[in-house]
Amino acid sequence: MTHTTTPAPLLSIEDVHKAFSGVPALQGATLHVRAGEIHALIGQNGAGKSTLIKVLTGAYRRDRGRIHFAGRDVDFGSPQAAQLGGISTIYQEVNLVPYLSLTENIFLGREIRRGPFLQWRRMHDEARALLRRFDLNVDVQRPLMEFSVAVQQMVAIARAVSTRSRLVIMDEPTSSLDDREVDTLFGVIRQLKADGVSVIFVSHRLDELYAVCDRVTIMRDGRTVDARAMTDIRKLELVATMLGKDPSELRRDGETAFARADRTPGRELLAVQDARSGAALHAATLSVHAGEIVGLAGLLGSGRTETARVIFGADPLTGGQVRAAGRDAHFRAPTDAIHAGFGFCSEDRKTEGIIPDLSVRENLTLALLPHLKRAGIIDTRRQTQIVEHFIARLGIKCASPEQRIRELSGGNQQKVLLARWLCMNPHLLILDEPTRGIDVGAKGEIQALLSELAAGGLGVLMISSELEELTEGCDRVVVMRDGRSVTELPQAQLTQDHLMNAMAHGAPTPEAQHHERI
Repeated sequence: MTHTTTPAPLLSIEDVHKAFSGVPALQGATLHVRAGEIHALIGQNGAGKSTLIKVLTGAYRRDRGRIHFAGRDVDFGSPQAAQLGGISTIYQEVNLVPYLSLTENIFLGREIRRGPFLQWRRMHDEARALLRRFDLNVDVQRPLMEFSVAVQQMVAIARAVSTRSRLVIMDEPTSSLDDREVDTLFGVIRQLKADGVSVIFVSHRLDELYAVCDRVTIMRDGRTVDARAMTDIRKLELVATMLGKDPSELRRDGETAFARADRTPGRELLAVQDARSGAALHAATLSVHAGEIVGLAGLLGSGRTETARVIFGADPLTGGQVRAAGRDAHFRAPTDAIHAGFGFCSEDRKTEGIIPDLSVRENLTLALLPHLKRAGIIDTRRQTQIVEHFIARLGIKCASPEQRIRELSGGNQQKVLLARWLCMNPHLLILDEPTRGIDVGAKGEIQALLSELAAGGLGVLMISSELEELTEGCDRVVVMRDGRSVTELPQAQLTQDHLMNAMAHGAPTPEAQHHERI
């Protein structure tokens, strides 16, 4: 009689616990990854995914538990030690050095030398060859900061792949990539699998999990609640397990929590006409009224973020016109926009949003501080009242207002940033990818909040790469292409087909144009 045995996993995490300030973040978490396997790790924000990864890679010290990797028990003291031990991590927020070149970032800490001299030509050649695997033909000697977030993300992935690790951890690797770049990345991931390298793939985009992953581990409230083959779990069941609900309680596949409400637009809050700035923005035209959500769509590099930055005074307006409440508003700095009643949540939470080592209280009231002063002293009682109100109002999960914001999940960090502007009672809120990289539960809460705020008279300008979010949540969508506004789709024409056609060709489908003439 022959017995078949399942090979020991490359990685085994058993009964890992971790608490911050007495609040448990991990409670007996487990994870098993086989050699040459693409393994999905999913859960709501706050489920413990990021904490588990940081414990594995030595960024956090576990309170108890066991980690077995590549045939031995490990307890890495730092991410660098984990990398030397065969584990590379690519974080959602690009963790590279912006002022260094692409080559320097790829080879940082492991430069190629001959004696005391760096072998620049060889490193440049190897960096070019590596990036060509990702369909990137760029000048590797230019600083990283001169490239888009998508290119920076690809460089981070290329760096991790180049270390020849046995396990590569990818935390939301596609959040900044367009469809073509995602396809390229998936090709690289499949090649890693063919080479025997394991991948832990963290993503909130369920279609991606089913496209590329072999098995899935689901976490909730710091615990591992399920682990099985992707082929053995339906999408609805997977989401229900994440949320701790019965599948019958959830919407059917494909529906979102961002139900588009019937809202009556009020006065015009913002009017932009042929706005220009730098080399990326040539003719942006849009308007936002009180009580409506206006979407801003377009492929990467279309000028969406540049438009938002010009409106908010973060980048100079070099041509065209911006009007706020009917008056010319050539904002020279964000403070001018804030005084006019504008708020702006940037796409990049890490570098342009949160201040990681400050508390939730300090981050939430950052913009409000000038209004909390009495004789030059902060009114801490009033500050505490405001913070507690918005923590309850937005359902921000934290141990206390004094907890450092970097310890919160991505979804809860985003809620703090929303609260930062809401406590200013703005007229207009500009949101750049407000639900990027957060789970379906937190996404639904934020979407429902935006609908409620718009119904109360707030104007919202929302940039999103998720077509479903635009079609189901917006009253109108302005489509941008090559730095120009190319069309505007009213609610009656908001379909994903019309949006994709406008983004690709600069105009809606013939059917939509016919509908508009009628």
